[in-house]
Amino acid sequence: MRGRTMSVLMVVTALAAVVVGGAAGARQEARLNLVAYSTPKPVLSKIISAYQSTPAGSGVSFTQSYGGSTAQAQSVVNGQPADLVFLSTGSDVNLLVDHGLVDRNYDKQSYKGVAANSVVVFAVRDGNPKKIKSWNDLLKPGVEVVTPNPFTAGIAKWNILAAYGAQRHLGKTDKQAVAFVKKLFEHVVSQDSSGSNATNTFLSGKGDVLITFESEAINARLAGRDIQYVIPRQTMLIELLVAALKKSPNKAAATAFIRYMKSHPAQVLFGQNGFRPIEPAAAKQFQKQYPVRPGMFTIDDKVIGGWRAADKKWFNPTSSIMATIEKNLGVSTSGA
Repeated sequence: MRGRTMSVLMVVTALAAVVVGGAAGARQEARLNLVAYSTPKPVLSKIISAYQSTPAGSGVSFTQSYGGSTAQAQSVVNGQPADLVFLSTGSDVNLLVDHGLVDRNYDKQSYKGVAANSVVVFAVRDGNPKKIKSWNDLLKPGVEVVTPNPFTAGIAKWNILAAYGAQRHLGKTDKQAVAFVKKLFEHVVSQDSSGSNATNTFLSGKGDVLITFESEAINARLAGRDIQYVIPRQTMLIELLVAALKKSPNKAAATAFIRYMKSHPAQVLFGQNGFRPIEPAAAKQFQKQYPVRPGMFTIDDKVIGGWRAADKKWFNPTSSIMATIEKNLGVSTSGA
């Protein structure tokens, strides 16, 4: 009887080894296609490396694609392989939702689908010679502005909505705030395809001020580039979104990595690399580094009304405020 029991135990142990080995093999074979906007490339590389050193991530490999957020979303729609996306606007994720690629309830996951935050800032020249502090300073005679193209770069959409929302919070009417944005674009001397490209243009010497993400400015500093920035009193909280693709053959692995991105170790890495953490303990750890401005507002502010309303009013490529502005400037709205 004892011998029979031992035989049964040996069989059970062997089967368990096969199951564990098979699971490990499945993990080792998981290869995730990550499609993201341009700025977080350095921090995502660090987060991926940290994840791969954990038991859950030890068998996961990644391919990584970076570019302007809107252009990246469109590439996924056009067939670029993706298991998960990390994009800088809700409109870019909504594009994937509308094409059946991302679940429409993606924002019901933890932290409403947000993996990290940032704010809109003004990068300025050494010593801020034009004394740029507020949105109205951007309209001073002779001030030249650099901001990306809103039809390829998500960061540019935030910049425009921040400019409009700031005016509304300063007591301007809708008509007056729209007029401010139109006037602002008369000062724009360059519209690059992504936030990173716009930073390169600014650092090459073009323009007096770059409207950008705080995270973009800090990442330029971390890369050893000389850039100063100011956070205007009226600024916008930038919510950076992550989502798995509905039909990804690696959806479980993609979802596990998304959970890790929101965990404390990954959130600390975000904080160390220019992004505002969303996990409470990490956010508290970095609260002095990332001050909250008194006039900060979000995409859900009543004067903007969320991404669906913002897209219709501001960013429809044929019938929006920005389409008209860009047409008058001779700038493409095709996203090409």
